[in-house]
Amino acid sequence: MSQRVDRLRATFEAIGAASFFVSNRINVRYLTGFDSSNAFVLVKDDEVFVLTDGRYVESARGLQDVEVMLVDREFAPGVADALPRLAEPPVAFEADDLTHARYETLESAGLELVSTTGVVQRLRAVKEADELEEIRRAARIADEVYRRLAGEQLVGRSEREVAWWFEQTLREEGADDLAFDVIVASGPNAALPHHHTGERKIGAGETVVVDAGAQVDGYCSDCTRTFATGPLPPELRRAYATCRAAQESALAGVRADAEARGLDALARSEIEEAGFDVLHGLGHGVGLEVHELPVLRPTADGSLDAGNVVTIEPGVYLPGLGGVRIEDLAIVTDSGSEVLTPFTKELLTLD
Repeated sequence: MSQRVDRLRATFEAIGAASFFVSNRINVRYLTGFDSSNAFVLVKDDEVFVLTDGRYVESARGLQDVEVMLVDREFAPGVADALPRLAEPPVAFEADDLTHARYETLESAGLELVSTTGVVQRLRAVKEADELEEIRRAARIADEVYRRLAGEQLVGRSEREVAWWFEQTLREEGADDLAFDVIVASGPNAALPHHHTGERKIGAGETVVVDAGAQVDGYCSDCTRTFATGPLPPELRRAYATCRAAQESALAGVRADAEARGLDALARSEIEEAGFDVLHGLGHGVGLEVHELPVLRPTADGSLDAGNVVTIEPGVYLPGLGGVRIEDLAIVTDSGSEVLTPFTKELLTLD
């Protein structure tokens, strides 16, 4: 964890801060290993403080290389009283997490504050070896569940029933938790990129999009496959072929220094040239959260770095008829990528 803190300290000069107040729960865990619903971190040049209340203070005292301070459960007078005594101004804070009310409380206490966004998230985007191994474990679990799903019958079962089966099977295979609620979208619902799984009965001759991931020791995986439940209408077959070709083209382009928006453009152009609309970006980073940096979309800045973990998930959606999404999870390397989701992308029929 100390290396992560040192990487954060290395940003101080550029952001004009002498210390950094971390309020984002995931960022607190990333920097200290401590997961709590009410904990904050103050990073100084030569010290790290964890501020938490009496429910968690004993657990926090087991942390290494940090000073633990007991504060009131309420932000004011708790953290708001302690921070001015501990912090070296100017104090950077996470403007994309700290509420305006809490910002005003700290400002009224006399703190000189520096607004930042995404500083720790950018550090998190490049994974360390142990983080990559946890993500590999989560991906292997989900991959095995997709293999088991391939032996299941879908027609006549509700989306919710299939999602519950998938969730139970993820846990049977060793997942600590779900990375997110399992999405099962069938028939016309498959044309909705973020469909909320419901009671619709899966019919014959349609597509079923299954989007799921496991969580292991806090780290997530993410994978999507689309299945058929019998012979498909010609336009859905063409949509599947187009989506798969675009997905594989973009996946082949993943490597360190590849432009994020360029990868999105590669898949987007293939889908649009086939006459289909594109409703969302190509992908996103995965780690302690299932959606994190980097992002792959037309407005994305910058290039990929070795150690990023990204999804490649184009979709083709036909309103009222159905849809297709195919998603792989990949570790970015200097020479290409390590794909963590080897389950087949052939169009399987589960009737």
